[in-house]
Amino acid sequence: MNKPLTLLLTGRSGCGKGTQADLLRGYLEKNTEGPVLYVYAGDKMRELVEKETSLTSKLAKEIMMSGKKQPDFLAVWSWSNELVAKLTEDANLIIDGSPRTAIEAKVLDEAFEFYKRENIKPILLEVSCEWASERLLARKRFDDTEERIKNRLEYFEKFVSPAIEYYEKESKNKLIRVNGEQSIEKVHKEIMRKLDL
Repeated sequence: MNKPLTLLLTGRSGCGKGTQADLLRGYLEKNTEGPVLYVYAGDKMRELVEKETSLTSKLAKEIMMSGKKQPDFLAVWSWSNELVAKLTEDANLIIDGSPRTAIEAKVLDEAFEFYKRENIKPILLEVSCEWASERLLARKRFDDTEERIKNRLEYFEKFVSPAIEYYEKESKNKLIRVNGEQSIEKVHKEIMRKLDL
C-alpha cells in the first residue's frame, strides 16, 4: 500500500464504529509504515461540554443532553483541529463518526483535497434502528437515555442519510456498505475484504 489510507466510519449510533476503528487502527499500526491518526469527533464534543467554561460549551451541552444534532460548524471544528495539529503526509487517517451531514461530507472532501489525500474510503456500517437502540441501551453511557437514543436515531435519517447519498452520487470518494449486524469479527472481515487489505 503506497498511499496512506483515509477511512471514514459512519453509521447509526451504536453500530460499532468505535470497535471497528480500533481493529482497523491495530491492523494499520502493525502492517503499514506510516503512523495512524485516529480522530473521534464525539470525544472532542464531550471534552468541550464537560469543561463548561464558555458559551459554546454551555450551548453544546444543552444540545447533547437533549440527544439532538450539534451544528455543523462544531462537528467540523471537532475533527479539523486534529487534522491541523496532527496530520502528517505519511499518516493513515481514521475518522470515527464523521461525517454526520452532507455539509460535513463536502467539507471533509475539501480538506482531503487540501491535504492531497487520494486513498479515501467512506465506510457505512448498516444496522437497523431496532438493532442500534438495543446496543445503545445496553452500553449504559450517561447520554444514552431512551429519549436521547430515539432523537439520535431519528437524526440519522434526517441528516446522515443525505451524507450517504452525497458519497453515492456526487463525491469521487465512493461509499463502501458493510453489514453491521454480524459478529465483530465478521464485520471486520467484510471491511478488510472490501478495502482489499
